[in-house]
Amino acid sequence: MKNITIAIEGSTYAGSVAILRGSDVVCERSLRGEERSAHRMERGERLMPALAECIAETGVSSRDLARIVCGAGPGSFTSLRVAGSVAKGLATGYGVDLHAVNSLLLTVAGLIQEEQAVDPPRRKTPSAMLAPGPYLSLLDAMRGEFFALRVLVEGDQTVKPMGHVELMTLDDIAEIRERKTVLRCIGPGQEIDVGPHARGVGVLLETILEQGPVDLASWEPDYGRLAEAQVRWEAAHGRPLRT
Repeated sequence: MKNITIAIEGSTYAGSVAILRGSDVVCERSLRGEERSAHRMERGERLMPALAECIAETGVSSRDLARIVCGAGPGSFTSLRVAGSVAKGLATGYGVDLHAVNSLLLTVAGLIQEEQAVDPPRRKTPSAMLAPGPYLSLLDAMRGEFFALRVLVEGDQTVKPMGHVELMTLDDIAEIRERKTVLRCIGPGQEIDVGPHARGVGVLLETILEQGPVDLASWEPDYGRLAEAQVRWEAAHGRPLRT
């Protein structure tokens, strides 16, 4: 029975990959530890070598592979393009379905899944288990804004989105906190300082499968907004950049 999932996440430059058997993580790699030793643009190119290491370590073959799951963003334009291209290439090459999952959900789910990972957990404190309730998952959107998604963690550590992704300023986030409509903010540089991770697919797998695969030919990640280079070009030329 094919029960192996390859998960890829690239919404930030600290990309990650994971291999799951069912909903259990059997191997994972993160590029976060390479941030000081490699230029951030180069780290996206290391997703494939990291995945190759996991495949070699676990000994999984194409006969075992059921699907590819890719973090769909929003987030870094370049990193998402790399991760999306790798995911589409693998799905095409292996002849399996490609599924997409919101990267802001992978921030919350990745932390919940962390204690179940094969490698020893990095955190030995209760913060690895999130108290039930609503959270605000955040990723830097540049220009003083954040991609934001309200996420509900239920008592059994099930993770569900509440609404849709929004663009928020620091003032917007402060207002939400003042109204106490969320427990804590979670994301890189936030009160709970973690980023999206491919391992979170294990927590979300049932929901991901219920939503079905994407169309392999037309799917692209949700970048959230135009690439910064395109914004600068359009500002300099005073007209939209045709694609």
